[in-house]
Amino acid sequence: MSHEKSKVYFFDLKAETAEDGVQTKIKKLFTKAGFDKFIEKGDLTAIKAHFGEWGNTTFIPPWNLTPMVEEIKKAGGNPFLTDTNTLYNYKRRNAVDHLKTAYAHGFAPAVVGAPVIIADGLLGRNYKSIEINKKHFKSVKIGADIAEAQALIVSSHFKGHMMAGFGGAIKNLGMGSGSVEGKKEMHNMRPVVDFDECTGCGTCAEVCPVSTIEIVDGKSIIDLSNCIGCGECFSHCPDEAIKLDWETEIPEFNERMVEYAYGVWKQHQQKIGFINFVINVTPECDCFNFSQRTIVRDIGILASKDPVALDKACYDLVNQQPGLHDSLLETNFEPGEDKFKGLKDTTMGELQLSYGEEIGLGTQNYELIKL
Repeated sequence: MSHEKSKVYFFDLKAETAEDGVQTKIKKLFTKAGFDKFIEKGDLTAIKAHFGEWGNTTFIPPWNLTPMVEEIKKAGGNPFLTDTNTLYNYKRRNAVDHLKTAYAHGFAPAVVGAPVIIADGLLGRNYKSIEINKKHFKSVKIGADIAEAQALIVSSHFKGHMMAGFGGAIKNLGMGSGSVEGKKEMHNMRPVVDFDECTGCGTCAEVCPVSTIEIVDGKSIIDLSNCIGCGECFSHCPDEAIKLDWETEIPEFNERMVEYAYGVWKQHQQKIGFINFVINVTPECDCFNFSQRTIVRDIGILASKDPVALDKACYDLVNQQPGLHDSLLETNFEPGEDKFKGLKDTTMGELQLSYGEEIGLGTQNYELIKL
């Protein structure tokens, strides 16, 4: 572990006047973390966002991105909001539906003050290969308009995730910037049906984006030769009849995702900054088409140039909280206990941090500076 600490800046949500409001705090974080210093005049500056799946209400709202847009313009940059298309069959799988969803959720130029661009094009095929030469990938396939941006601000909602353990800056940078082909490479898992548990309800077949599941004699049959490893069947099975090999699949999933994050970071290096919102800490990601009860109280907003340090600080702050008993937490309610393993004890979110540090994405050694 590096002995040099990365700076992580933190605002809690206490407010007594308008000067203490969230939008003002976002602007102060932006400048305190030094993001304005690496944006040069005319820089096409991407704000990597998540526009929220249709039906979800806990994504970062557009009015919390507007202060970033204003600060980028103030620094001389030319901002745009961006994300990439999804693997699954909801409302963000192609750029047309993705933009419709973004606009319906308020991410319209008239609201945020900047255009919205889907970084990997109409069908997710527009990507740029970035050489990284790591354990799983020699190169990664990043949405072209993220890769080609001249500066990048990564705005992330910190929350749980069934497979990654948690989602923050690293996941938003890696999975969120990957093209559709890149997302296939990162997932690449092989689900197995437990026929004793399967009721043949057909939910898995309905959500499968490549129609590789059939119901035969009252049981789900997955054609693995056509499976893209997206995990949708696993995530949506109401009977928990679809299994993953957690000991082998999940560590590799996390490592592949971190390598993709490293690819984007390598592309931008000195011109990239990260802001995490530890608000509405839900059990699952904003890709779900519904919202869930939060597992801890709202904590605050953090910013850093180091995504590993930032996610580690958020991870620690969440775990320091008492868990909320009316949430999906099953265990680990006490302060200091791992809340994400309290949701599913087989997750390994800590691997994002350790592997990120191992390959040079950042350090877990941080200084938390409360503003």
